[in-house]
Amino acid sequence: MSGTKVASPVVDLTDQISLYRCQLELRKFEERAYDLFLENFVKGTSHLSIGQEAIAAGFAAAMRPTDWTFATYRGHAHTLARGVPMTPVFAELMGRTNGLMAGKGGSMHLTSVDHGVMGSYAIIGAHLPIACGAAWSAQYRKTDQVAVCFFGDGSVNIGAFHEALNFAAVWKLPVVFVCENNLWMEYTRTSEVTAVAHPAADRASAYGLESILIDGNDADAVFDVATSAIARARAGDGPSLIEALTYRHGGHSRADPGKYRPDAEVAEWMAKDPVPRYRLRLLELGVSEDELIAIENDVIAEVDRATEEAKAGGIPGEDLLMKDVWADGSGSWRN
Repeated sequence: MSGTKVASPVVDLTDQISLYRCQLELRKFEERAYDLFLENFVKGTSHLSIGQEAIAAGFAAAMRPTDWTFATYRGHAHTLARGVPMTPVFAELMGRTNGLMAGKGGSMHLTSVDHGVMGSYAIIGAHLPIACGAAWSAQYRKTDQVAVCFFGDGSVNIGAFHEALNFAAVWKLPVVFVCENNLWMEYTRTSEVTAVAHPAADRASAYGLESILIDGNDADAVFDVATSAIARARAGDGPSLIEALTYRHGGHSRADPGKYRPDAEVAEWMAKDPVPRYRLRLLELGVSEDELIAIENDVIAEVDRATEEAKAGGIPGEDLLMKDVWADGSGSWRN
């Protein structure tokens, strides 16, 4: 990709094998989630990030356990990449009591504070100022924590994007903003409604930040840039704005067949699929076919096991209706 930063040649092979496994876990999880949706196990809609796994995997590998992730409604991959087990995520999609949030949040609101996953946000761009708040708290408390905020290209023309960038730059907050540019704002091509070619990178200079454009389908390139940006934030040198070029293989949501996208464009990006691309890289680096097959079989077994464990969960009852809604645990004070 012309003009984008390329992978660092110094990523350790052990780390690369871990990055491959992570990307594969994210891919196989979401492929199964798609099947479960068609089988009517998944309640409500879901937004898959098949094709964008390298971004979640690369950043998660660069983060400390105490750092924070803020994700969009397309947040399955970011949640899993931070170490949340598959079973409670599958169960949450199915609306079961063994779900990550007891079945009350569903696909678009995954949260696990224990893993630093500070929510998936259904309102476009709403979480950017929230990530600034978390980063400000870390700065104030001197905890060395960094907030990493992921958002789509559909967020870049929203006021919250500009407000958050300005606030973070003025206060030199320990936050990294990551635009997952998959070229389409729901059903609209981003370039048709945006004044600049690169909706995030071309606007960085307005806030005194470096323009950073990376190949979001290359986990090594993502890991390299993520490591630098997070280290900069942790050192007190302020925020970074990164635009990662990628592509979702499917439509906007499970109700969208994505037929508005040109066939040639889809084919071009399918050829840049991050998972087989990374597998080929490992083979070229000397990792054996047998080792990769063993990883793949293990991941498939993990997905199968998590699927059945999630299905075994109960259906939420009325006792959960008021739980986690009001500060005192119930709505009795309203009466």
